[in-house]
Amino acid sequence: MKFTAMTILVFMLTLALPKELFAHPLLQKEAEGTQVVELQQKLIDLEYLHTNATGYYGSLTEEAVRQLQQDFKLAVDGIAGPQTFNRLTEIEKLARIVHGEARGEPYKGQVAVAAVVKNRVNSSEFPSTVEGVIYQRNAFTAVHDGQYDLTPTSTSYKAVRDAWTGWDPSDGATYYYNPDIATSAWIFTRTPKFSIGRHLFAE
Repeated sequence: MKFTAMTILVFMLTLALPKELFAHPLLQKEAEGTQVVELQQKLIDLEYLHTNATGYYGSLTEEAVRQLQQDFKLAVDGIAGPQTFNRLTEIEKLARIVHGEARGEPYKGQVAVAAVVKNRVNSSEFPSTVEGVIYQRNAFTAVHDGQYDLTPTSTSYKAVRDAWTGWDPSDGATYYYNPDIATSAWIFTRTPKFSIGRHLFAE
């Protein structure tokens, strides 16, 4: 069997791509099915889509995907491909953190928790990816006590969207804690900034 230089190049590039890029479908206008329903439900939770999840990828779904892509710094084409689905996976993980750590807090406080994750991603002192920050050892109580596994609400998704599109009620904080129940002596060494609800935000 003969292999052209182009075939070999494509094969090598394929090996170099993250495997998660191949774990998601490619959905675009006029697509139908359960995968479209799942996509639409996430868009509804994020308040990009204001209809029911019909399972049909029409103009409204396409426009919702475009807005998501624009807000989360992706190529804007209205097609839900691997990059878009990977970002939606990150958003779900962020929503799980917000729900696990801050449900019951004022909405501003939930956005602030999402903003802390974003601030860590953007800080050289923490991992540079959402997953790296979330799963960093002992970073978030909810990851270790099972609350991360709870199903996030639409409010949690909206808090992530607001934080990722520029609202930072934490004012750049990279830490937060509840001073009434915190057990780590180390966290009290951080410089406090202010409180939102039961959480104290700190540097």
